[in-house]
Amino acid sequence: MGAQEILHLPNPDEVEQAKVSSRTLSKYAGVDRVQLTLKVDSQPTEDLILPGHVLQILLEVLSEMSKGNAISLVPHHHELSTQEAANLLNVSRPFLVGLLEQGEIPFRKVGTHRRVLLKDVMAYKERTDQQRKDSLDELTALSQKEGMGY
Repeated sequence: MGAQEILHLPNPDEVEQAKVSSRTLSKYAGVDRVQLTLKVDSQPTEDLILPGHVLQILLEVLSEMSKGNAISLVPHHHELSTQEAANLLNVSRPFLVGLLEQGEIPFRKVGTHRRVLLKDVMAYKERTDQQRKDSLDELTALSQKEGMGY
């Protein structure tokens, strides 16, 4: 598979198969590991043991496929262009470049182009999401304290 991105849009048969498979696998969502038996036509069966977190990823893939959504699997160490990172954060590219230049997200230059690691973009997103949540919690507590709640 390597470090390149994989993208697949499911066809109608795959959507239906994903619905059935995700319902079956969801029964095992909380387990630490699962053993699967693989069978293809008349070939001998093979057993496969998956860690629980891999099963969770598989369930997420099947869930999205069952909705007809395209799936993209990107390694955590994957490098993004500034436009890709901006799209992921739902901000403009110039705003993202400002974040990079302010040191909010690490980056490296390849010639004149900036590259950012997916893991660094996701870490920034998690930080800002948490800050937003903390601010909303504080505002809610303050409004309740002041009797402004409903």
